[in-house]
Amino acid sequence: MLPVLYPPVLISSQGFTFASTYRSFFTNLKAGMITLSSPDLFQQFRNEMQKIADFRYASAVLQWDQETYLPPKGAAMRGRQVATLSETAHQAFVAPQLGDLIHALLDRSDLTLAERRNVELVHEDYLKQQKLPSSFVRKLAETTQRSFHSWIAARKENDFRLFADDLNILVDMKRQEAAMLGYLKHPYDALLNDHDKGSDTDLLDALFSDVRQPLKELLDKIVASPEVDDSFLRQHFPKQAQWDFGMQLLKDLGYDLEAGRQDLAEHPFTINFNSNDVRITTRIDENDLSNMVWSCIHEVGHALYEQGLPESEYGMPLGEAASYSIHESQSRLWENHVGRSLEFCEHYWPLLQQYFPSQLGKVTAEQFYRAINKVQPSLIRTDADELTYHFHVMVRYEIEKKLIENSIQTEDIPAYWNEHYQRYLGVNVPDDKRGCLQDIHWSHGSFGYFPTYSQGSFYAAQLFGKASKDITKLPELIRNGENQPLLGWLRKNVHQYGRMYKSEELCSLVTGDGLKIHHFLDYMLAKYSNIYQF
Repeated sequence: MLPVLYPPVLISSQGFTFASTYRSFFTNLKAGMITLSSPDLFQQFRNEMQKIADFRYASAVLQWDQETYLPPKGAAMRGRQVATLSETAHQAFVAPQLGDLIHALLDRSDLTLAERRNVELVHEDYLKQQKLPSSFVRKLAETTQRSFHSWIAARKENDFRLFADDLNILVDMKRQEAAMLGYLKHPYDALLNDHDKGSDTDLLDALFSDVRQPLKELLDKIVASPEVDDSFLRQHFPKQAQWDFGMQLLKDLGYDLEAGRQDLAEHPFTINFNSNDVRITTRIDENDLSNMVWSCIHEVGHALYEQGLPESEYGMPLGEAASYSIHESQSRLWENHVGRSLEFCEHYWPLLQQYFPSQLGKVTAEQFYRAINKVQPSLIRTDADELTYHFHVMVRYEIEKKLIENSIQTEDIPAYWNEHYQRYLGVNVPDDKRGCLQDIHWSHGSFGYFPTYSQGSFYAAQLFGKASKDITKLPELIRNGENQPLLGWLRKNVHQYGRMYKSEELCSLVTGDGLKIHHFLDYMLAKYSNIYQF
């Protein structure tokens, strides 16, 4: 997934009429023509928040276009357009008059629980965004646009140096952002908190410490076991047939194609403009079937979450995802707990054999299940198995933390990356494209995002475990291709709440306990001891 652009700092269309409307509202407010004790004050607040949202989602549309259909010569002007929209939305959001409106609502005693929570969350965001000058927001948007295109060029030429200068500027700006936002212990905490409120380096260091050794021990057992044969996955699988199968998967899993679409992109991602317009992308390797299939399932997990958020809360915090960690829990749940299950394979095996008769005609569903769950240290995070995946995340987390604390510089990244891939995974990195240039996140300025991939996996195990207890015969339902009961459970227990709760609070509400790593470790041990027979 994206590196995901969800939930975007981005947003819809009416934006170009907003500036005059905004000025008019607050001119009247200051003149006393609108009073802060008006019974429809919350509706005025909602209207203004939705107009700001329009700006942000208009920017999101331009970013989606940039990564799908934008012609190369349009890149420079697109950077200006996105920067202008980002700056304008930020200026509107941090205006003192909006602060007056927020504070007036905080003093009200007649708000509903949802209304009060919306106001409280906007107040938190308002105080945070006030710390960032609009000129800085514009410059950051311009820098990320430039960095994205230099990343594309660097990948094309397989040369990190082509990206290094822009990345260096971007890292410096993220250090400045951390300083402006403030932190208690580590500057990286300020950026982590952007992606999962309450997350910090102490929490993540402890989480990764808790899983590092158990995963390494499990990996050692697997490496010592007979190897699983997955060679049949790397035949020629025609692009159109893969695309058609992927589209069938999206429909079966509940993705509303009248409220979304799928396209091809350099790096798969999900982006939303409202709950009725949620778009995903995938990529296709004609010599690797698994690349496209589980990319589709991962991204549709994100999209199902966005499509399940309350439409009535557009522009408000309760219309946004709880956090990036919870967002990743949704994609990892569908991708791994459903999409890599034996039951899922058994259901789709006849259809896969219809699409690819010569490639898969002599393979069984059981063999396919074992193949798609093969554990093998590798170079590419998005292609990694469920176990080694977290070592990929750890490398990126450690690099980001050191970059932001200024203990390593951008020119150190390739050497640090290569050394730690050898240390954690025992693989030699042959070039930059298959090494430190593989992910899009840094070019987007998404520092602090990578840890949510692991956190999301940990939450997914705990949530799926609870769903399995609540939904009668869930494995049989998946075997029969009946995905609606699980989707309905997620809609009720996760999607409907938006940002009402922090990640840990939501987890506790749904499962009866905060995040406990043993759910994930127990799931991994049970799955791989069965596949590798130890």
